[in-house]
Amino acid sequence: MEEIPPEEPKKTSLGMDENIEGLLAYVLGWLTGIIFLLLEKESDFVRFHAMQSTITFLGLTILSFVLGFIPVIGAILGGLLSIVGLIFWILGMVKAYQGERYKFPFFGDLAEKWVGKVNA
Repeated sequence: MEEIPPEEPKKTSLGMDENIEGLLAYVLGWLTGIIFLLLEKESDFVRFHAMQSTITFLGLTILSFVLGFIPVIGAILGGLLSIVGLIFWILGMVKAYQGERYKFPFFGDLAEKWVGKVNA
């Protein structure tokens, strides 16, 4: 029986493996998302994860800021939002590293729609 070698990860225009660059798009949330959207010109996989990271974490940051002005309920909702953000952050990094184009609820559809419009 012949052994099939594992498939080599594709390289990006920045010279990294796609899965590593996709993971890095989540590391600092929307900040690294924007950086990879600006720098990566070829890989649709990386650009999708960078856009999803930007939309998700910028949206959560703005929502958390707004909730900070609401006494008591805002603090409770802000705490829950932080937990959701942590889950998305870990899930995004793991799925990107595994080479999966995983879409978050709501944010993933937006990312898929908008990724083609940036640097087009």
